[in-house]
Amino acid sequence: MSGTERDGAASEHAVETTLETTIADELLDQALAERRALVQLCLYALDRARSAGVVERLEEGLAAIGVTALRPDGERFDPSRHEAGGTVPTPDASLDGVVAETEVVGFTDRGRTLRAPVVTVYTAR
Repeated sequence: MSGTERDGAASEHAVETTLETTIADELLDQALAERRALVQLCLYALDRARSAGVVERLEEGLAAIGVTALRPDGERFDPSRHEAGGTVPTPDASLDGVVAETEVVGFTDRGRTLRAPVVTVYTAR
């Protein structure tokens, strides 16, 4: 086999490898886009679900793929992680600035915030 034949075969193999990589990248991009769309659809369904069983099953399914529900009840309010939906007065000064209740559940996808939880925060009287 001459050097030209070897160079041609190597070049053809490089083209095939590049084409396979491009197709694989496109399929991965498509799969990730479809995953994002399905996660958003599940969050939409969760917001409208009337059954506690349906909510629980959707949250379990989402958790299995890395999407976690955020209910920060009892945690210190953090405006970088929580959205204040309102306040509730408390005579206990130690509860000032603590999340009293989660109004709208938040979600993260493998640590990336999809939606911050909307919470009610205690305020000392």
